[in-house]
Amino acid sequence: MTQDERWQSRYDEVKTFIEANHRNPSKYAPEEKLMVHFLKRGRKQMNAGELKEPRLGMFKELLELSEKYKHVNQYV
Repeated sequence: MTQDERWQSRYDEVKTFIEANHRNPSKYAPEEKLMVHFLKRGRKQMNAGELKEPRLGMFKELLELSEKYKHVNQYV
């Protein structure tokens, strides 16, 4: 499996998870930790300008989807 295939696989996994569960992955759930790491690493690469064009557009769509289901503090 090439690096591009692995990235695409993880991207699809995260997108499917968010759409199915209507929430972002939790850093506290062991089975969701890799998805959280994928999002966090992708943000760092995007902000540093290291994320290349084919992935950049897809990752921005994923971030928009994750913003839609962002956790809101109910006590504020």
